[in-house]
Formats: sequence, C-alpha cells, structure tokens
Amino acid sequence: MPVHNLFEPYEIEYKELDECPVGSHRNTFFELVYIVKGEGIHRVEKNEFEYDPGTLFLLLPQHVHSFRVRERTSFLFIRFNDIYLKAQKAKSPHSHLGDWIQKLEFILESNYHLPGCVLHNRNDKPLVAALIDGVIREYVNQQEMHRELVQQIVNTIITIVARNIRIIGSTAIRSDKDHSSAIIRYIHEQIPYPDKLKAGVIASHFNISPRYIHEYFRKHTGESLQQYINGYRLRLVETRLRYSTMRMSEIVDELGFTDESHLNRVFKKHRGVSPSAFRKGAQTV
Repeated sequence: MPVHNLFEPYEIEYKELDECPVGSHRNTFFELVYIVKGEGIHRVEKNEFEYDPGTLFLLLPQHVHSFRVRERTSFLFIRFNDIYLKAQKAKSPHSHLGDWIQKLEFILESNYHLPGCVLHNRNDKPLVAALIDGVIREYVNQQEMHRELVQQIVNTIITIVARNIRIIGSTAIRSDKDHSSAIIRYIHEQIPYPDKLKAGVIASHFNISPRYIHEYFRKHTGESLQQYINGYRLRLVETRLRYSTMRMSEIVDELGFTDESHLNRVFKKHRGVSPSAFRKGAQTV
C-alpha cells in the first residue's frame, strides 16, 4: 500500500482530471479534498461515497482512500500536518488562540468524524464555496502576498470543518440516552489538563455521582475511565512520534505528562518500547 508524506507544513494542489488522480493509498497528514465540479465516487477504507460539486472530504492520517471519476472533475487538495497546526498558535499572553488550536486538533482527531462529506451545516456550504474560490484564484494568479492570504483562508476552512465535526458529535450525543459520548468528547478536549480528567471532576461536570462514574463509563463503553484516558493520550503520543519532529519535552508539556521520565515509563509499559525506539522504528517503515 503506497504511503504519501508531506514535506511542508501545508500544500495546495488544484487539478482537473478525467481519471483518478492516484490509486488507493494512505497519507501521513490531514487532507481536505473539495470538488469544484464533476461527479464520481470516493472510496474510504471499505465505504463508497458519491461526490458532486460542493462536496468536501476530510481524510485523516492513515485513511486508505481513492477516487473513481465518472465525469471530468476539478479537485482542490488542501494538505496540512501537525506541524502546521502548531505553527498557528499565538504567542501573546492575551490571546486564547493557542488553546483554541490545541482543541481544534483534538476535534479533527476525534472519533466523531465519519467518512463522507464533512459539511453538515447547510449555511456553511456557500461560505466554503466562496473561500475555495478565493484559494483557487490566489493559487492560480499568485499575486503579491498570495501565500499569506491562502494561509488565512485555509485556517478559516479548517475551522468550519471542525465546527461541522462538532455538530456531528453534538447530534450523536443528543440522540444518546446516556452521557458516554459527551464524556468522551470532554476527555478529547481536556487531554492536556490532567486535573480536569480526575474522576471526581468529570463526575461533577456531568452531574454523575463520583462513586458511580467508573461503573457508568465502563457500562457504556466497555472499558474503564482511566483505560480510555490513557489509551487516547498514548494514541496522540504515537501520532506525534510518527508524523512530527516534536521533542519529547514538547510532547510532555502538550499532553499532560509530569515529565519525560513519566512519558517514558507510561509509554514503555503499554507499548513495550520507549518513545525514542518507537519513533526510530516508525521512521524505518
């Protein structure tokens, strides 16, 4: 199975094609694919989705996907990685952008996202169409400061995608008779803050008895609260080791470990190797 890598923080590509631009493959980055015109099929893993103008797909790292073109199609590909998201953080102490970007990343990686068109909010479709048109114009004309303008537009599109993923999650939560989906989303968003992931704090947030929270979570998810928190945090560590150049100290600070020794101890206990050995092995695959 071919694996595609991204050697820049983000990349824009616009193509008009009569056949699939590339066969089944995996990416090591996030990819937004917008259909400007044309019709066909998008295959993700074992699922197939019809596409037509205005369809926007979000591909997560390691998704196996391909396209089957039925009618000549204009594709706009927006590719970005973990490094790109981190670069958007504002350094001003008066800005909340850094925390927002962190939450945005967890939303993009959350398990609420399902393959298919990501635009579920009707009002967002004309807005995204206008933004995509702006990206294409800047990409084609390449006037002065076009890269800066494209980056601002891309950030806006990513934000709209994240909002739509939250809409999917909120709908799923409202249709559930229990709070387990809401607790999972809370864990994803608060993973950098260990104090907010204590059982008593979570129980208080969802008005559940502190004595009952463990039994409640296991009943609705099949695993303990702590198992889920540890497992999700370790998956995020693996993503950073595989697809970023983040230092261990940066991973420690971002994901709520006490120090590098704590990260090494937890990772080796659950994965059987140290984080450094895992990264070295992932780079040789």
